Amino acid sequence: MSNYDVILSPVITEKATRLSESNQVVFRVTRTATKPQIKKAIEHLFKVKVKAVNTVRTQGKVKAWRGKRYEKSETKKAIVTLVEGYQIDVTTGL
Repeated sequence: MSNYDVILSPVITEKATRLSESNQVVFRVTRTATKPQIKKAIEHLFKVKVKAVNTVRTQGKVKAWRGKRYEKSETKKAIVTLVEGYQIDVTTGL
């Protein structure tokens, strides 16, 4: 699996922005990606040192809105903690 295949996109929300103050960045990753793969991909793509990787996996659910059923997809997010002195600006891209 290529490094570009592991990382799908950065997550830009209020909570992710607050985490950036404590030197953490949130990415959406493939469901099959492991923590060592995520760490290697982030270090290679952004030229930073990763201290830790935490993952959050959300199950897909069937929901209803105004009587119409839809399905929320399964996702996996990686919360990456960087070593002090390193920073990733997710708004500029690769």
